[in-house]
Amino acid sequence: MEDTQMDEGNVALETPAPDVFVPPSIHRAETLAGETYTHFSPVPPSLLPQTSPSDSQAGEPCVLGVDEAGRGPVLGPMVYGVFYLPQTLSDSLLKETHHFDDSKVLTPAVRSSLMQTLCTASTDLHSSCGWAVSCLSARDIGANMLRPSTSAAYNLNAQALDATISLIQGVLSRGVNVREIYVDTVGPPAAYQAKLARVFPTTKITVAKKADSLYPCVSAASVCAKVTRDAALEVLYEARVEADLGDGVEEGDEKAGELTWGSGYPSDARCVAWLRKNMHPVFGWGPECRFSWGTAKDMLETKGGVKVEWPVDEEDENSRLTDYFADSNKEKDADELGTWFGTPASLEAF
Repeated sequence: MEDTQMDEGNVALETPAPDVFVPPSIHRAETLAGETYTHFSPVPPSLLPQTSPSDSQAGEPCVLGVDEAGRGPVLGPMVYGVFYLPQTLSDSLLKETHHFDDSKVLTPAVRSSLMQTLCTASTDLHSSCGWAVSCLSARDIGANMLRPSTSAAYNLNAQALDATISLIQGVLSRGVNVREIYVDTVGPPAAYQAKLARVFPTTKITVAKKADSLYPCVSAASVCAKVTRDAALEVLYEARVEADLGDGVEEGDEKAGELTWGSGYPSDARCVAWLRKNMHPVFGWGPECRFSWGTAKDMLETKGGVKVEWPVDEEDENSRLTDYFADSNKEKDADELGTWFGTPASLEAF
């Protein structure tokens, strides 16, 4: 994939805060193993159906926003987030009271504080809102995008669409009465909206550019996704530090200081420097890296990585089973019945 470039100001905003809040959406074991997973917050009791739990139309009408974080970095997961709350509270609670905005314009400290408030039981956000995230690991993103040519392509847009659909279906299955869905676009808004409308035909769906700045529920989903990604980066970073310390590298040594990888974007000099200094010549990096990104591929192929040549399968390994019982080079007009039980033996056989 072509690497995403960012200016210095955006790189600073994308860099996790040193003391980022670690939300319950961080599943440490799965993160360190490079596995993709999904996390759903508890549904506030006020949003659950008051009659039958299976009747999603009985609960209070809600709006739901969808946004992602970490689409372009070479390091760390891409996280999709959804956020839902009553229609009547969308502007007053999110925009006016708590000042949610696109996570890319909020400082790391503000994002972390908003997420901590959302996860604190005694707050108005916790009692009125629900959220969920899907963490698409760097390992799985790369593996899907590097599928062999014989397999169906599974690019980043397709992975993003599947994650979005799965999150929305998960919220609906928990009994939330979602009446309106707002999504920050992936590609042309009309085409993306049509795809979602086919899956959720009874729900009003709006897909728009800059939706994370236009709709408060999308802004909140953006914050949930970004803080989860920030915390996941910290977990992966700490694991690398601990691994190096276990290998005998002291905390004050030069190599220990090289583990600061910044925002994880290819345009971040700290990220590129970390990749160069921590690349294994055969295996590259750990579960934190997207091997399908141009930065990683170029380093492995041209900056000290060992060239690996995969042998081409011999033609006879792809032979059909019937080729061992009949002459595969027989003429097209050969007598089919005459060779039904195999090719007749020649005189040389006797």
